[in-house]
Amino acid sequence: MAEINMVTAINQALAELLASDPRVVLLGEDIGVNGGVFRVTEGLYERFGRDRVMDTPLAESGILGAAIGMAVGGLRPIAEIQFMGFLYPGLDQLISHAGRIRHRSLGALSVPMVVRIPYGGGIRAPEQHADSAEAYLVHTPGLKVVVPSTPYDAKGLLYAALAQDSPVAFLEPIRLYRLGRMEVPEGPYQVPIGPSRVAREGRDLSLFAWGAMVPLALACAEEIAREDGAEVEVVDLRTLAPVDVEGIGRSVRKTGRAVVVHEAPMTGGVGAEVVATINETAFWWLKAPVARVTGFDLPYPPYAWEEFYLPGSKRLLKALRETLRE
Repeated sequence: MAEINMVTAINQALAELLASDPRVVLLGEDIGVNGGVFRVTEGLYERFGRDRVMDTPLAESGILGAAIGMAVGGLRPIAEIQFMGFLYPGLDQLISHAGRIRHRSLGALSVPMVVRIPYGGGIRAPEQHADSAEAYLVHTPGLKVVVPSTPYDAKGLLYAALAQDSPVAFLEPIRLYRLGRMEVPEGPYQVPIGPSRVAREGRDLSLFAWGAMVPLALACAEEIAREDGAEVEVVDLRTLAPVDVEGIGRSVRKTGRAVVVHEAPMTGGVGAEVVATINETAFWWLKAPVARVTGFDLPYPPYAWEEFYLPGSKRLLKALRETLRE
């Protein structure tokens, strides 16, 4: 197995899926000739041609509407929204159509499509290029939402996503595209949609994270172990819809304390859903209130201020230590 980064892992999965299934097509802005703004689709246009890897106009609603029609018609489209901040014109297609077609047709129709969405800050991008708006998608019935944090999970979750008969939003943390390498098998394999991953075992506190927050959570857990002698369990949710209710409860019943970290704004964020799940599955085991460390309830700031906006080690370590002292 080769050691590769997340960009290469996703590119590898896309190439294998295109080669193995003639129903698979890719569409999105600049994904063909240019290979995508992050080069995730590099080389696929030359290998598979314009009928399988399609450059589209700058029209997110059109991209998603076309993908929905393709999926209903028997194809397996993988659409790319170039940045999550560009998604909003296409929300009507996801909410009103992709998420509802099976319900509306009494099960006669399904929408087996994947929407790849690079998201998140920390790369000093311009306005509307760094949003973390997963809560909109999680609140959409009929839509599954997954967020890999490792190259291995990125490839396996993409395979699993395209195997669904439901639409799947596949969120790709931009900061992790080229941050680190790991061994990734060639050929097909699936990481199941639903179960979380315990990225670090611990006994004193459960720290829930996803996407680009997972490396931060692991680094802070190591510092707490080194400086405070406490063992923090880091749980990578991986799937936000459906969320791993049993996995969340199991971890908190073991540790008795919990912190949730995400870079999206706090109000109405997925972190609140995690806290509610803890209350429902592990309330009587809690030794302290559950803490949240999040972005602020503001539009994502200009890049000169993003370090103040994004959760960092200072804020997360403070929350961990305060929760451990309770």
